[in-house]
Amino acid sequence: MTIQYSIVIPLKNEESNIGDLLNEIEPVMTKLHQTWEVICIDDGSTDNTRSVLLRLASKKKYLKPIIFNRNYGQSSAFDAGFKAAKGTFIITLDGDRQNDPADIPKLIELIHECDLVCGIRQKRKDPWNKRIISKIANPIRRWLCDDGVQDTGCSLKIYRRSCLQQIKMFNGMHRFLPALFKIENFKVTEVPVNHRERTSGKSNYNFFNRSFNTIADLIAVRWMKKRHLNYQIDLQNNN
Repeated sequence: MTIQYSIVIPLKNEESNIGDLLNEIEPVMTKLHQTWEVICIDDGSTDNTRSVLLRLASKKKYLKPIIFNRNYGQSSAFDAGFKAAKGTFIITLDGDRQNDPADIPKLIELIHECDLVCGIRQKRKDPWNKRIISKIANPIRRWLCDDGVQDTGCSLKIYRRSCLQQIKMFNGMHRFLPALFKIENFKVTEVPVNHRERTSGKSNYNFFNRSFNTIADLIAVRWMKKRHLNYQIDLQNNN
């Protein structure tokens, strides 16, 4: 059976969120009348996320769990999910329920005209310090990467899988996928999406823990953009 949509969700210590998140996803995807699957990656959780995920997978046939033996980070979780996905299109969102599954149809409406659709979080419900960091970091990223994307930190995105398979993955790559898509001349667009307060648990992928790596990644992506081979073959003069 051909799967149309794969939903990839990295999880780290989200035992109290994953069940409710899946309950929100189910009616949204069912209304589309398309084939779909959900791939959840447990990224070395230290709470009961693993057992909750495996219990849910035994009841929900659409759910495919991937269990890491330790914490490898969000990029590794996304990469494992991308490789396991069978859908023509891959949808990503966070496991903390701050992304709203009700926005998924908005992204789907646009993906047939492009290769990547990125959500832009409206009226962000993050703590003040995260909002300030984003206000500083996003313009710097746009300037260095020249990706034109307003909110690359929003995990709610939809990708054309055939394009995603052509992107070279590296640690930290999930923050720069729009820039990497544009380097390959793929079409990227954006759409406003809802953003909700985290009602349970706490953030597990901390900006300050990765800030120095992010700066190095920014420089690397800028270098890749400058050094990327970009040419066209004149078919009329080639036999």
